[in-house]
Amino acid sequence: MSKHTLFICKSCHRSSEKPPDKPPFDGDIILDKINTLCAEKFPDYEIEIQSVGCLWACSQGCVVAASSQGKPTYLFVNLTPEESTAALLDFMQLYIKSDKGNIVWKQIPEVLQSAIFAQIPPHT
Repeated sequence: MSKHTLFICKSCHRSSEKPPDKPPFDGDIILDKINTLCAEKFPDYEIEIQSVGCLWACSQGCVVAASSQGKPTYLFVNLTPEESTAALLDFMQLYIKSDKGNIVWKQIPEVLQSAIFAQIPPHT
């Protein structure tokens, strides 16, 4: 089974708010919540959670990318720590179970449907 990775921009903040002067940034909060929730509820799924300094979508609020070899990469934007953490892990369950990584739109958690910024084709 290939590795499935969530890349979380740890320097992100909500685009609608003034950037905080010091941590924790919303990206840090999402990272902490995902790590905790993943360890508690999804210990059997092979998800690597990787923080990154910046995903270069600063005008789009909190940004997270889901990626795996041979599957499209999904880029989610404008995420909030309160609403998106569990939805991201629910999405990852679908992504892991899908052989080609193509998720039916109606299956994507509702809070993430409006947050999908891009589906980048896999490198072949």
